[in-house]
Amino acid sequence: MAAEIHSRPQTARPVLLNKIEGHSDAVNAAVLIPKEDGVITVSEDRTIRVWLKRDSGQYWPSIYHTVSSPCSSMSYHHDSRRIFIGQENGAVVEFLISEDFNKMNHVKTYPAHQNRVSDMVFSLESEWLVSTGHDKSVSWMCTQSGSMLGRHYFNAWASCLQYDHDTQHAFVGDYSGQITLLKLEKQTYSTITTLKGHEGSIGALWWDPVQKLLFSGASDHSIIMWDIGGRKGRTLLLQGHHERVQSLRYLQLTRQLVSCSADGGMAVWNMDTQREEAPQWLESDSCQMCEQPFFWNLKQMWDTKTLGLRQHHCRKCGKAVCGKCSSKRSTFPIMGFEFPVRVCDTCFDTIKEEDRTPLASFHEGKHNIAHMDMDPSRGLMVTCGSDRVSKIWDMTQVVGCSLATGFSSR
Repeated sequence: MAAEIHSRPQTARPVLLNKIEGHSDAVNAAVLIPKEDGVITVSEDRTIRVWLKRDSGQYWPSIYHTVSSPCSSMSYHHDSRRIFIGQENGAVVEFLISEDFNKMNHVKTYPAHQNRVSDMVFSLESEWLVSTGHDKSVSWMCTQSGSMLGRHYFNAWASCLQYDHDTQHAFVGDYSGQITLLKLEKQTYSTITTLKGHEGSIGALWWDPVQKLLFSGASDHSIIMWDIGGRKGRTLLLQGHHERVQSLRYLQLTRQLVSCSADGGMAVWNMDTQREEAPQWLESDSCQMCEQPFFWNLKQMWDTKTLGLRQHHCRKCGKAVCGKCSSKRSTFPIMGFEFPVRVCDTCFDTIKEEDRTPLASFHEGKHNIAHMDMDPSRGLMVTCGSDRVSKIWDMTQVVGCSLATGFSSR
């Protein structure tokens, strides 16, 4: 079922501790059980499995439960040991896990959606289950009565969700690239605002209620930090992934953001530093450096008897420039550009070597990462994906040993 990895190199990178295998289809979600050497996984093969680490060092399923439809998402509340499983058919099933993690009893089935459940959050404070689905809706249901409290529809599939338990605000990302902020109440709701900045579908959200920061990752390979608490519309762009960003986790203690992408890329971003907002791209009919016309500027092309040029943009100043005036590339981590991007010749000359010092580290997970969960107190991370494998990582070398208090043992 599982192979244990014994080598622990001392370089600053994630250390693979275990691989958990056994699913016959993609693993859509995996969570680490707090204070236990255990992992819960849900899969397209319709199974919910609780894996516990044995004396041999391997993980074996102590619970193996099959449901009627592929499992698409999961929300686990450790203090109450309640687990909610979203399914392909739109239903959410609630179970109660025993104290020894060897038994799971069915509690309720919620008719939450008409199509695949993409994400969900259980709030013990309000006894609400908030979920999103491919029926283009977000719904909130009472977990005591099992009744529907409210529903809001979008113009695109709702793909991911974050929820502020204190204020009952929900952040919903969708396939159009928008993030909608809703204030949920019993039997009603209000739309607060819509955040627009991504050029692709939203793949992951993470809300930090302390600093009131929202992080979003999308299929445009980028991450945006939205300063919700600042109320000034401040955003920071982070670019370092080469594929769809599918999972995020912000570590409050060390001010680091961990992100994972579909190509197995894992990034750790230093957010405890003064960063600059990327500029808005300017529009012009001619290059703002050499003044040569762009190809749609027919009048200037006719007057100067020249061919029009293609428009580009400098990532540092935002000016509209031609290819000749932006022939150089540079990293500029303070604006979130961790790989070389187009800059105009003037900006290139202003970038010093120390300005290119990376503010993020990048690592290879060596499998498609559809979902990730972390236990910051132990410095552990679990990743899972379409290769049907879950991997457990020691992240203490990457995110700081101050997080780790040692690994538990059964």
